[in-house]
Amino acid sequence: MSGQFAGKTIAITGAAGGIGQWLCRFFSEEGARIAAIDRSERVHDLVAKGIAHTTAVVDLADAAAIEVAFAGFGDVHLLINNAGVSNHHTAAKTDPAGWAADIAANLNGAHACAHAVLPQMVERRSGSIVTVGSVNGLSALGDPAYSAAKAGMISLTRSIAQEYGRYGIRANIVLPGTVRTPAWDERKAKDPNVLKTLERWYPLGRIVEPYEVARVIAFLASDAASAITGAAIPVDCGLTAGNIVMARELTLEDF
Repeated sequence: MSGQFAGKTIAITGAAGGIGQWLCRFFSEEGARIAAIDRSERVHDLVAKGIAHTTAVVDLADAAAIEVAFAGFGDVHLLINNAGVSNHHTAAKTDPAGWAADIAANLNGAHACAHAVLPQMVERRSGSIVTVGSVNGLSALGDPAYSAAKAGMISLTRSIAQEYGRYGIRANIVLPGTVRTPAWDERKAKDPNVLKTLERWYPLGRIVEPYEVARVIAFLASDAASAITGAAIPVDCGLTAGNIVMARELTLEDF
């Protein structure tokens, strides 16, 4: 990336998670100053690992706490809304309180973080926000509250891109498919072959690696993407290209 992130502050939410740690490592190696945010105390470990410079433990459902945390970061040149959580996997098991909790942690948290940095970006006439959405925001793939939040994040991204473009601010969103992170450890404990089973739905025959998401985010935040804003880009090994399993069964061809 030719050192274009050197000396810039990049705020990363969900920093202690699988994708989050990859993002911290990637941009730290690019010379950026990393402000790492997570609801887990494990986020402090990132400083010891040398991949974060400052940290904050914040529940993204708490807009007031987000405002305080970002006030302590100073200038933020790039916001990566990476945090995401789903605790309700079916509509039948999602009561109103559960729905509200998942929307608050995902969509509302992303909005609160953007709200915290946009005024300073407007003042500087520059800035970038890249949000980590999900293919769940495009199709019904379970986790209905999480999926609705991710769909809302696509709309939020486009609204920011449209309204703040005149200030030199860009906003984009990446839509990962299944990503190989520790979040799958619990499900693998129930079914050791769960990821292998999922791979058959992906045209590339595999799932996404965390660094692949990080690289697309880095591109969108870079000068190479200076004319790209309001984009929703799948990083999904081809999942949203079509239903390959159904296509095989319809054509009786193995492709």
